[in-house]
Amino acid sequence: MNERLLPTRPLINPHLFKKVVEGKETALFKLKNTNGMEVLITNYGGCVVGLFLPDKNGVLTDVVIGLGSIDSYRHSTQPRFGAIIGGYGNRMANGAFNIKDEEYTLCKNNGPNALHGGKKGFRDVVWDVIYVDNSRIELYYFSEHMEEGFPGNLKVKLVYSLTEDNSLKINYAATTDKPIVVNLTHSTFFNLNGEGSGTIFNHQVQIKADNYLPVDSTLTPTGNIEDVTGTPFDFRKAATIGSRINDHSGQLKNGKGFDHNFVLNKHAMHTPVARVKGDKSGIVMEVFTDQPGLQFYSGNFMRGKNILKGGGKDGYRTAFSMETQHFPDPPNKPLLTSTLLSRGKEYKAQTIYRFIADSV
Repeated sequence: MNERLLPTRPLINPHLFKKVVEGKETALFKLKNTNGMEVLITNYGGCVVGLFLPDKNGVLTDVVIGLGSIDSYRHSTQPRFGAIIGGYGNRMANGAFNIKDEEYTLCKNNGPNALHGGKKGFRDVVWDVIYVDNSRIELYYFSEHMEEGFPGNLKVKLVYSLTEDNSLKINYAATTDKPIVVNLTHSTFFNLNGEGSGTIFNHQVQIKADNYLPVDSTLTPTGNIEDVTGTPFDFRKAATIGSRINDHSGQLKNGKGFDHNFVLNKHAMHTPVARVKGDKSGIVMEVFTDQPGLQFYSGNFMRGKNILKGGGKDGYRTAFSMETQHFPDPPNKPLLTSTLLSRGKEYKAQTIYRFIADSV
């Protein structure tokens, strides 16, 4: 018998996701497989609204933090819940970058920096639905030249696929007619014990990274790459999030939690780069990617100001995110590899979140 406290499955009203925003229609879509796993996605920001699968005791558990309507997403104080992030994910120092001696200025929406593509980025726009069936949805967005300060007309295609091995696959593709820096990622907030089940302190985390990117007081990478050995960033062996935060809060600084990019060890697409396990549910999430970095965020700035789809609030450290991506701020940090996309070239990236109910 499962004795852990878990909210009941939220009664999500699809009609609350039907709206016309800036001339485009939004809706809620469901992907499902034969194992009882379901994923709810809206074309507003490409947001993953919910992800349901049985836990170790067969209890259907929603492991994604999400909101209950399009209006809630539009007015949220945490606008990135489940969204696709672009045109450039993570922080850009001083809201500016240079391409071939031409300076571009972005919206400074995170202190002195630009964060996640600017004021709206790709998260607060309506994506066109170009295909959908029971296990797949394809979305398209056209970012016009100088939108949010980025050069080039950027055509972006995003595909979510749900497989029979309980994997949510995310494929990105983009082309441009003018050189532009591109870094697309996905910002779903997870709690593997279930939305509304409490903090993520006892989640066990493993990240296959020998190095990480230290940050300055604004959480922007300094440009250095440092060894994780002997630091709270050493997750090469599994450790709980809470143990690292509580024992090393002074070293972590800036919110006293994780909001850092890990330099992933060399890996193949079929090898997981990270693994997280919910202590109560037994649900394990494995992360696969072809990208070089992973931004691990431990919910440091969640403040309980938003009502979730299950009726609870987005309380402090009640979720984490693992955003696979290229490194932050490479136009301004020569040590980090380039993310420049040229005309005639195609940007491609893939991320997979695979879920397993582990009774051990």
